[in-house]
Amino acid sequence: MINGFSMKKLLVLSLVFACLTVEARNAADSVVMTVAGKPVLIDEFVFMAKKNGEVNLADRKSLENYVELYKNFKLKVADAEAAGLDKAKDFTDELEGYRAQLTSGYLSDKDGEEAAVRAEYDRLGEVLELSHILFRLPEKTVSKDTVAVYAEALKAYERIKNGEDMATVGQELAKQDSGQVGYEYVRCFQPMQTIKAFENAAYSMKPGELSMPVRTTLGFHIIKLHNRIPNPGMRHVAHILIPFKQDTVVRSDSETLALAEEVYKQVQGGADFGELAQKYSADGASAKKGGELPWFGLGEMVAPFEQAAFALNTPGEISHPIKTRFGYHVIKLIEKRGIPSFEEKKKSWSRTMAQGERNFEYYKAFDEYLKKEYGYVFYPEAYAELVALCNDHFPTDKEFYEKAKDMNKTLVHLVDTDFPQSEFAYYIQRCPFSTKTYAGDFMQEVFDLFIRDIATTAERKNLETKHPEFPHLMQEYRDGILLFNISNQKVWSKPAAEQPKLEEEWLKQLNKEYPVTINWKLLKKLKK
Repeated sequence: MINGFSMKKLLVLSLVFACLTVEARNAADSVVMTVAGKPVLIDEFVFMAKKNGEVNLADRKSLENYVELYKNFKLKVADAEAAGLDKAKDFTDELEGYRAQLTSGYLSDKDGEEAAVRAEYDRLGEVLELSHILFRLPEKTVSKDTVAVYAEALKAYERIKNGEDMATVGQELAKQDSGQVGYEYVRCFQPMQTIKAFENAAYSMKPGELSMPVRTTLGFHIIKLHNRIPNPGMRHVAHILIPFKQDTVVRSDSETLALAEEVYKQVQGGADFGELAQKYSADGASAKKGGELPWFGLGEMVAPFEQAAFALNTPGEISHPIKTRFGYHVIKLIEKRGIPSFEEKKKSWSRTMAQGERNFEYYKAFDEYLKKEYGYVFYPEAYAELVALCNDHFPTDKEFYEKAKDMNKTLVHLVDTDFPQSEFAYYIQRCPFSTKTYAGDFMQEVFDLFIRDIATTAERKNLETKHPEFPHLMQEYRDGILLFNISNQKVWSKPAAEQPKLEEEWLKQLNKEYPVTINWKLLKKLKK
């Protein structure tokens, strides 16, 4: 027990909001018709009429026609319910899927999400050239364990800052301790390729700048930014590869170049590039396609090949033989284009950012809205006491919880409720979801999820009060599925020529079988 306080508080909040929703709805609704013993409320009727677009409730004839149409619609739904179609698993699964989809639309800020993706996309206009040295941290790191690693990273930073070469220092340290230190030169770095903290640091730097140690989930990085260049976009080329070694034949560099130059001369003389690729190229996959390669951008090909391909300007232009470690290439430019448009990147990047560590920036706008909406107040002193525990214990450790479970200072105030430190400690044990490996970062991510869960629970239960159209959309979708399924059974699965007669007979039967009452007195008020 946590001093009498548990996650049941969230359930209590749910019940409170549910009661408020029912009370608000019943006070506003009146019955316009009763079909098969079920009332149709005026707000549902008007909502559906307005969605129809062709209904004029102020016109008597239009109103009468719509009443008849809606009555028949509800009769068919009643028939579907009588047949038990609303109990079928396929139906309930589809309805729950729609509810989840509809709810997620309300529990988000689409403009804020798009802005987060666009911020990433704006970085795509530049490609970075950089080096970095990584000083690795253990998989689960408490604060005291970072001190020695940070000190080593700081020593390396000082050496480079004082004039030593980045590559020399990095390779030396990696050789001394290959298990804990790594060095990497990155010729073409672009957004969404690695850890957010590393990317944020790199894109904030100026050419020639050296960063202080930057902590990520991997460890501490020292980053040296060599250059920022405009992203030249994408290239589509074909190539013919003359290799140094082919089957049992081994050629010298000069022999390989001579053969490549002969192929180049044939192309220049008017020979078909695709036929030459099929005849000479050692790249079997592309040779079958006349030497054609998939579209590529910077950093996706070996440097000499990439430089030669991006140096071609006019479709059809051919490069002189270019040497790579594979042999000599003759390259033909097919087409070039700029970086992908925002719309091309938006869907895939949104999906990626909605998961993992980037979800906090992706959902930030809505998280901030909820905090403001539900009166969020943060108590930093209480949080600092929990941070202090991270000096010795990882938040998921038993020892952390044993110490935190009796800490009952108010940590946050949200949804008219005070949440103590112990409640958050319990939440960490139940929902230890974070991408971080450093104790303080781990706890911060889980804390952000804790706040999001409380506020989202309140918002979810308050949906119908804040968005009166929500229950009508659910009702519309529910009835629509039942209408489709019963109509398919009774009419649509039959021969087309028979369908009009079957529809007419079915409606006659429904009107006899199910009682209907129309509140014309109320409906006539809609014309005013």
